[in-house]
Amino acid sequence: MWNERMTLVRFAVVGIGNTLVDFGVFFLLASMGVPYVFSQVCSYSAGIMNSYLWNRTWTFQVRKKASVHEFFQFVAVNFVSLSTTIVLLYLLRQSAGMPLFSSKAIATVAGMAVNFAGSRLWVFSSERERGRR
Repeated sequence: MWNERMTLVRFAVVGIGNTLVDFGVFFLLASMGVPYVFSQVCSYSAGIMNSYLWNRTWTFQVRKKASVHEFFQFVAVNFVSLSTTIVLLYLLRQSAGMPLFSSKAIATVAGMAVNFAGSRLWVFSSERERGRR
C-alpha cells in the first residue's frame, strides 16, 4: 500500500514537471513568433516525451528495454486522458453550469486518474503483473 502511494506521489511530481515543460516550451516558441497552435502542438509533445521518460524510469521504475509499442500505448493513454478532460470540462461547464475553475479542477483530477490507471495497469505493467489480473 505504501509503495503504491509513493508511486502516485511520484506520478503527481512528474505531472507538475510536465506542466512546466509544456508552458516553458509554449511561451518560448510563442515569444519567438511561432503561431500559438503550432507552439501548443510542440509544447504538448515535449510534455508527453518528458512524461514518458520520467514515468518510465522514476515513477514506475521499469527495467525492461523500452519499445515503440510501449510508447504508442503511452500516447493512447494520454489521448484517452485528454479526451476525458475535454468531455468533463464541457459537461461540467456547459451542461451543469459550474464555474470554469471548478470544472477545470474536477476534469483535471479525473484525467489524472485515467492517466495513472492506464499507465500503471497497461503501459508500465510487467508481464508478471498482467498475468495476476
